[in-house]
Amino acid sequence: MKRAQTTSLACLLLAAWLTSCEKPTSDRLQGYVEGEFVYPSPPIAGKLKRLAVKRGDQVQAGDVLFEIDATQQKAACDEALQRVQQAQANLADAKKGKRPSEIQSLQAQLSQLQAATALSAKELSRQEDLRTSGAVPQESLDRARSLNEQNRFRIAQIEAEIATANLGARADLITAAEAEVTARQAALAKAKWDLEQTVQTAPVAGEIADTLYSEGEWIPAGRPVLSLLPPTAMRVRAFAPQSQIAQVHAGDEANVLIDGLAQPVVGRVSFISPQAEYTPPVIYSRENRAKLVFMFELSFDAAVAAQLHPGQPVDVQWIAQK
Repeated sequence: MKRAQTTSLACLLLAAWLTSCEKPTSDRLQGYVEGEFVYPSPPIAGKLKRLAVKRGDQVQAGDVLFEIDATQQKAACDEALQRVQQAQANLADAKKGKRPSEIQSLQAQLSQLQAATALSAKELSRQEDLRTSGAVPQESLDRARSLNEQNRFRIAQIEAEIATANLGARADLITAAEAEVTARQAALAKAKWDLEQTVQTAPVAGEIADTLYSEGEWIPAGRPVLSLLPPTAMRVRAFAPQSQIAQVHAGDEANVLIDGLAQPVVGRVSFISPQAEYTPPVIYSRENRAKLVFMFELSFDAAVAAQLHPGQPVDVQWIAQK
């Protein structure tokens, strides 16, 4: 009999507890303050040379936060600059003709050939006169005529070489040299960007919430070095039971009650989670449905957000709509 009475009492207590879960005893919803931290990180890997801030410091946008050792980046930048100058010199050389001394040498050869051609022309004329009188054989006349023609052809060759020497490289070679200059300039721009990234500044004003590395440690690329909390980046996350979530709309105002503040602060609903949060096992029975909640967020004006601190527990109470 006692066992039956105990079992009945337990059932009654369980039923009462389930009933209390289905019907909230207060119009307040529980929540907490959450900060939207900014995590400055270097896009390149390197050793942390200088950490310019410490936890709790207030910084303004543009203030130096930390510096990565830039030895490698400076060397790469210097190398890229020298390669740009080399490519520009090659392009300038391709657009020019031969050196003046080389052209003068060709012109001297041309003068010699012109003199030799004049002499061979006179010799050919004498050989023709002597051949007419029969004083020399035909072979001598042929030899003089051949030498004169060779000299004239050699003059034409030297004149063509001089004309070519005054020109630059072919158009295709100049185009290739110009492309090389452009590629080297792009590599220099990349090297300068890498060098600039060794010094990281604050993207926004705020408070240094924490530092994650010490000077001398190796920082992988993309790994945050510290966390920064802007004064306005504060949100309240609260949870509404599924029976009330249909009455929550973006833009709705609510009073947020915070320990230590005499008056509640007003926030507006800025986000409603599309997914429910539930304690396993996920069985949507009448009893368990009371545990189903949806997260929503409240945002604040800058003056109000400055009064909040991440991690504070709060109560949210809806403001009656007029």
